[in-house]
Amino acid sequence: MAIEWHDLLGFTGVLLILAVYLLLQMQRLQATGWLYSALNGAGAMLVIVSLTQEFNFSAFVLEIAWLLISLYGLKAWWDRRKVVPSG
Repeated sequence: MAIEWHDLLGFTGVLLILAVYLLLQMQRLQATGWLYSALNGAGAMLVIVSLTQEFNFSAFVLEIAWLLISLYGLKAWWDRRKVVPSG
């Protein structure tokens, strides 16, 4: 079995998502921080790109959901940082 460029992208995306989750569990990242959502979204995008070459519907749905949740997390972080505490 030959490993193609899209396999490497997908594998990199999976490793990124798993590494970010491990860092969260090790309390090295905060789930509410921008980096957690950004890295998760980047990992999902890499897997989605790999799926354009060898499509798998269930994996595609999972990664689209992962990406949308990551985008939601980034927007929530952005909205929180714009709030100025009164007092």
